[in-house]
Amino acid sequence: MSLNQKLTAVLESNVVRNAILGVILFNAVILGLETSKPIMERAGGLILLLDRICLLIFVVELVAKLIAYRLQFFRKGWNIFDFVIVAISLAPAAEGFSALRALRILRVLRVISVAPNLRRVVEGFVTALPGMASVFLLMSLIFYIGAVMATKLFGTGCPQCTPELAANFDLWFGTLGRSGYSLFQIMTLESWSMGIVRPVMEVYPLAWMFFVPFIMMTTFAVVNLLVGLIVNSMQDAHQEESVASTDAYREDVQGKLAALELKLDQLIAARKD
Repeated sequence: MSLNQKLTAVLESNVVRNAILGVILFNAVILGLETSKPIMERAGGLILLLDRICLLIFVVELVAKLIAYRLQFFRKGWNIFDFVIVAISLAPAAEGFSALRALRILRVLRVISVAPNLRRVVEGFVTALPGMASVFLLMSLIFYIGAVMATKLFGTGCPQCTPELAANFDLWFGTLGRSGYSLFQIMTLESWSMGIVRPVMEVYPLAWMFFVPFIMMTTFAVVNLLVGLIVNSMQDAHQEESVASTDAYREDVQGKLAALELKLDQLIAARKD
């Protein structure tokens, strides 16, 4: 067995994968501890040392994969993902690179490439992106139309209002951008009724005829359509993976049966001789 084959067998073993997963989770805890000033004052040197050891393990793993897979390493998106994450972690902590150093916490995302279930979720999400683009376009049109209408209806001023309420009207619907942001808050249902809609209805009693259909279209229709697309994509990815696993198992069984039949034929032929 060649060195590449030995390294591949070791890297793909459950023991190594679980060990790498454990290091990733441990490193996530270490990076979180680095944000605590009291802890860093007491054990900052030890924490930084443990962080460097975790990074060293990741680098050794990547080097082993590059030796084992060679150019095949860059044909898998998850390998490239791991390579970029570790490369960012190796960026020097000099001026201009401090933001990249802050991205070291992205190492935690390597859990996705190690855990098959999480990987399936991400793959389903990526598969759903083309369909989601059409939904986002529809959402953008709805928001643009709603923002224009809200600015025209409620952003024209409120002479009869108190100065505080008039200022709120201008803050909520004074411009197209403010109206769009207010409608986004309404779509998320965060303080939409008592915070925005009911004060508006004190001046415009029929304002509910605008806000209620907007919520029905965005929160309960378009957002659920996005969720449905993602769920369907994840189900399709899971089904494809199940089919691939079944085919691989069938081929393995057929290969073993063929080898067994060959041995039986050889035994029968040897007895006849």
